[in-house]
Amino acid sequence: MRVVSLLPAATEIIAALGMLDALVAVSHECDFPASVAAKPRATRCEIHGNALPSAETDAWVRRQLGEHGTLYTLDEALLRRLDPTVVVTQRLCDVCAVEYETVAAFARTLPSRPEVVNLEPERLADVLGDVRRVGRALGVPDRAEAVVGALESRMAALRARVAGAVPPRCALLEWIDPPYRGGHWMPELVELAGATDLLGRVGEKAVATDWATVQAAEPELLVLACCGYDVARTLADRPLLEAVPGWRDLPAVRAGRVWAVNGSAYFSRPGPRLVDSAELLAALAHPERFPVPPPDAARALPPPRSV
Repeated sequence: MRVVSLLPAATEIIAALGMLDALVAVSHECDFPASVAAKPRATRCEIHGNALPSAETDAWVRRQLGEHGTLYTLDEALLRRLDPTVVVTQRLCDVCAVEYETVAAFARTLPSRPEVVNLEPERLADVLGDVRRVGRALGVPDRAEAVVGALESRMAALRARVAGAVPPRCALLEWIDPPYRGGHWMPELVELAGATDLLGRVGEKAVATDWATVQAAEPELLVLACCGYDVARTLADRPLLEAVPGWRDLPAVRAGRVWAVNGSAYFSRPGPRLVDSAELLAALAHPERFPVPPPDAARALPPPRSV
């Protein structure tokens, strides 16, 4: 079996199933577990790794999708050499991976005629279903059931741990400039962590909103889970936040409860580490019940600079 993963979440699922030895290539964004760094890269993206301002990144993505329909390029020569038997990709979000139809059409030209496994999760239950789906495609359904069982046990334990706590009013944003309210599984993570999501919509795409809407919600906890950003990159946008009219008046700002989290490693990837994401959120929502998360996972924004 020769498996190609075209998105980080799929790579993490394959790793959880103990099938990394079958993995012959990954996407340019796959970085977990660390051992996949040695795998050939099957995709490219023009702005991957570039430190563009958030507003410029958003504008580039919109323009690229409008003009070309995709942000990514397949390394077709590499894939022809590897001739995979299974390709794992997704059609949920064109911002996250190569367009599904492009992958499926190319796969039909390969001698091996690989099985193309489509991951299209909109909710946490769908993510667990994807673990099972990949497990079947890789011939390890029993391992998949074991992984799902372990994740479900952790979620049940987390619910028990936050039971009875007062849920803080939480706004989780997937982007800052412009602000995007959370979608898909994000509100479920907030609820699982024992907080009340003020803006998100379960099972729907994240969409742009405005700061007036965020301010009107009066969040007591504001979580910045920017898609594709780690903690340091999110903190670099602190001046943008402090320039928002009324920023200092947000309850979360006044209380020192604005957190930058590693959206790239956790929240944006619909794989096993979504449970880690919920546990991380629980530590932010209920610091009296959980230890402070490590700084590479979450950091509180410093108080606003004096004028």
